[in-house]
Amino acid sequence: MTRNTTAGDQPLIGVLGASGAVGRAAVRELRALGHTGLRLGGRTPSALRAVAGEDPTGQDETVRADATAPDGLRAFTEGCAVVLNCVGPTYLLRATVASAALAAGAHCVDVAGDDPAAEDLLKDGDPARDGRTVVLSAGALPGLSSLLPRWLAGQGLDAVTALTAHCGGLETCSPTVAHDLMLSLTSGGADGAAYGEALAAVRGGRRVPRALRTAEDTERDGFPGRVAVQPYLSGESERLADTLGLDRLDWYNVHPGPRVRALLNLLPGSLAAGDDPAALAERLILAADLDLAGHRPYYVMDFELSGTASGAPATAGLTLRAASSYRLTAAVGALAVDAVLRAGVPAGVHFARDVLDPGTVVRHLRSQGVAELRLTGAAAGPEQMEEGVL
Repeated sequence: MTRNTTAGDQPLIGVLGASGAVGRAAVRELRALGHTGLRLGGRTPSALRAVAGEDPTGQDETVRADATAPDGLRAFTEGCAVVLNCVGPTYLLRATVASAALAAGAHCVDVAGDDPAAEDLLKDGDPARDGRTVVLSAGALPGLSSLLPRWLAGQGLDAVTALTAHCGGLETCSPTVAHDLMLSLTSGGADGAAYGEALAAVRGGRRVPRALRTAEDTERDGFPGRVAVQPYLSGESERLADTLGLDRLDWYNVHPGPRVRALLNLLPGSLAAGDDPAALAERLILAADLDLAGHRPYYVMDFELSGTASGAPATAGLTLRAASSYRLTAAVGALAVDAVLRAGVPAGVHFARDVLDPGTVVRHLRSQGVAELRLTGAAAGPEQMEEGVL
């Protein structure tokens, strides 16, 4: 299994986790971008064949692959030009898939793979020395969660000083999301540091612990019904504040479902008491299913930037609404793969927010019907002009 191109001489793209919620959507996004003859990897051959059956050209191949089994992972990555990793959980895999791709001479895009994966990769030597590229955090959150504010900052504002973000929705919870959600506060970065800090915010350009409070039962524009808003400052958000030169950043994760909200309140204590993470993940998945019953799934990202326009104080707002955060993640991952193959990303280890063009991402989300985007405030004027041109 040694080939770096398909039968049509296109670079061979391997999609690991191709039959999962993100992977299946990513396969469709890659096809929409013109990529065919994909290698689809996963643990269930019948599910992989079903995904391959959606390809009208019939050129996709399926390979049984398990990210936790070195031999299978090695067989899957061999011959690929780039590997798109859509499996997790992140805290457990870290750089496992990226390292296997690099060992096979391939580039890698990971829809998750936050700071811990970057730390692992750079410990082994920068992939840039071999001309290889790794793009991490190429999903909805992290990933799109920084790309959209970066794009918004250029829509009608001269300068920006503050950002308030609310992200969340009502949808199914995959096992990967359940594990990553639970353990993001207790496992992750160097020396076991967490991925971020609950209740923290940016003030004066710096992280300030316990600057915000959780609201367990409230209302929020863009989110129907009652919701819980939980402040959380991630490493990605801190880097975003630094990139935009923000004095203030408030980030809230929004949880509309009452059963998920109730369980999230118990999880920190349960994890500290040593309860089985797998059992807790099952409870979280069930709670999400019960909350979703009888409702249409949705996911919302709402951003408001404060700054100046024509020298006067102004705000610019962006609300993204999609049917699924999994498809958002798939779209960003596919765009990252496309950018790598077009040599649009330099060799080395990067986060998607730093190397993808925000305008290209926004245009793709709109043109492919992935999400609806509504601009307000100072951003609304430029938006109307842009739509007229397009």
